[in-house]
Amino acid sequence: MEILIVEDDQRVAELIQRGLSEQGFNATIAYDGLSGKKMALQNNFDLIITDIILPKMDGLDLCKEIRQYKPDTPIIMLTALGTTDDKVEGFDAGADDYLVKPFEMRELIVRIRVLINRNNRVRTTSNSILKYADLEMNLLTKIVKRNDIEINLTPKEFNLLEFMLQNPERVLSRVEIAEKVWNTHFDTGTNFIDVYINYVRKKVDKNFDKKLIHTKSGMGFIFKAE
Repeated sequence: MEILIVEDDQRVAELIQRGLSEQGFNATIAYDGLSGKKMALQNNFDLIITDIILPKMDGLDLCKEIRQYKPDTPIIMLTALGTTDDKVEGFDAGADDYLVKPFEMRELIVRIRVLINRNNRVRTTSNSILKYADLEMNLLTKIVKRNDIEINLTPKEFNLLEFMLQNPERVLSRVEIAEKVWNTHFDTGTNFIDVYINYVRKKVDKNFDKKLIHTKSGMGFIFKAE
């Protein structure tokens, strides 16, 4: 497995590289955003780890550039910025996961394996089409339509809606959504899951009479035509 590390702190970058090497990964380092972009677009990495605060190009713009040309490459943001707004901004830029410094190497390894395994599963079922009521999601083209009207979603919104489509008509807790969509434990001190539920709800339900995404007070959310 080939992994790209984009980190301007040499000590941190080499620490991550060493930890990945011990687990059998081949890790390459870029020390600024522009170098990271060039290496990411010229090579086929299985996963990319990037800081947000970088010289020459920040991690958010880097993530957007990579998503434009390589939409399926998993990206983990590794940064000291840990507020809800920071996380939302990172996910909106296209990150698949977000790990706040300081971190434990074993947690990073677990998240890497989860993302790589998930990406492999998506590739094997990429010709699938998910349908519920008048909503249709094409996992190959990443196109979502409701009543034949195309809905534009960010990568993280797409993943959240995909999970709900795969689990219709049952209550999904915030903990389960965090673990299955964000590959992380739910932090009760942040509300980024509710923020993303609202994002998706506005795009999927706002202009339609029949609502699909519903809140179950004290329990979570349910995807059901009502």
